[in-house]
Amino acid sequence: MKSYDPFDFPRPIGLGVATAPTQIEGFETQNSWYDWAKIPGKIADGSTPSVADRHWTDFRENIELMDQMGIRYYRLGLEWSRIEPEEGHFDKSALDRYREELKLLSERGIRPLVTLHHFSNPSWFERRGAFLSDGATEVFLRYVRYIVSEISDLCDEYITINEPNVYAVNGYLYGIWPPGEKSLSKALRVMNRLAICHLQAVLAIREIYKDRPVQIGYANHFRIFHSSSGRTGLQARLIRYLFQDGLTRFMTTGRPSFPFGTFSGMKPGTYCDFVGVNYYTRSKMKGFRELPVPASKPRNDLGWEIYPDGIRLLANKYHDLYGLPVWITENGTADRDDRFRSEYLYDHLREIALHCPSVERYYHWTFIDNFEWAEGETARFGLVANHFQTQERTIRKSGQFYSGIIRNNGASAELISEYIIPWTNKQNI
Repeated sequence: MKSYDPFDFPRPIGLGVATAPTQIEGFETQNSWYDWAKIPGKIADGSTPSVADRHWTDFRENIELMDQMGIRYYRLGLEWSRIEPEEGHFDKSALDRYREELKLLSERGIRPLVTLHHFSNPSWFERRGAFLSDGATEVFLRYVRYIVSEISDLCDEYITINEPNVYAVNGYLYGIWPPGEKSLSKALRVMNRLAICHLQAVLAIREIYKDRPVQIGYANHFRIFHSSSGRTGLQARLIRYLFQDGLTRFMTTGRPSFPFGTFSGMKPGTYCDFVGVNYYTRSKMKGFRELPVPASKPRNDLGWEIYPDGIRLLANKYHDLYGLPVWITENGTADRDDRFRSEYLYDHLREIALHCPSVERYYHWTFIDNFEWAEGETARFGLVANHFQTQERTIRKSGQFYSGIIRNNGASAELISEYIIPWTNKQNI
């Protein structure tokens, strides 16, 4: 039987939570995901982001819950389509609303990490071809310069782009996200353009802050890839390179890494202050096809394998490659009934505590149940349960467990005894 030994973090580490604006804010705005959700069959349960968690108006209640849970690090996103609803027109009321949220976080002692782009585009930008359109980089940089200049007194940590690889693969290769394209060449071009947007955004933000301290990075989606034989075969290595390694090298160093950055004109350097790792699972490949996870392996509600070793392997790999601190910018699991999320947290945080000295931050995905893109409201990742119809919020047992880890700087024997249930004897909570 698996044992659950107590552990402590031997070094300071920031334990926080993460969200994305389209997934929590509600109240329709003109962006690519609101438009996409109106097309029948695109969202698993037919829901839209127009409800979500009503965070646009109810952010105070959510921040109160974070404070109650002892959370002191919060990764939040800004919705570009609210800030620039029409091309070249910036909405001061949206800016004021985000400033109010950032001020409240400061008052509660919660440190914000602001994400500037998290999958959604203003509808006007999407219609012109989004990041494949002429002048797209300049359009994105105009938005970055505006919003960063306006909030630089309230924030000094940024993620420029969230998961450019997932954005490109799901939207331009598999066609299951907007704009619904199915083209490998377009997917690679989009990844390349997003990487260039990151590199130039870093230069723009550093110029805005000048001599003031600021930390800037990206958040890439990383997986462990294996072939069907159980080894990392040639095809799995090629997929890993195209999906994450080549892109990460270009985004971190500005150095071309074919097919990324060949004609970018960027000077080599260090274009981030930390490596942002979004980690959820590993994938076994047969050729270029991902195999289903065997029933004998632990899986979450979406069928993703639960593989805690991956967080150690990836964090240590990218620290060794680039010599930068690692921030786990997303890690979590879909668990509607909260049967195994506490164990998931225990396993992944224990790997970090015992084996990942380079990890400075950990942001759990997610704080509260949300609109989970194409899965709609069916996938529940939250430490806080949300009843979308009534907006009733309840801290789950796993949320209480996470609060205890924050409070104790680790998982004590008492916490383990109260919240960890052996895999073979789980009951619905």
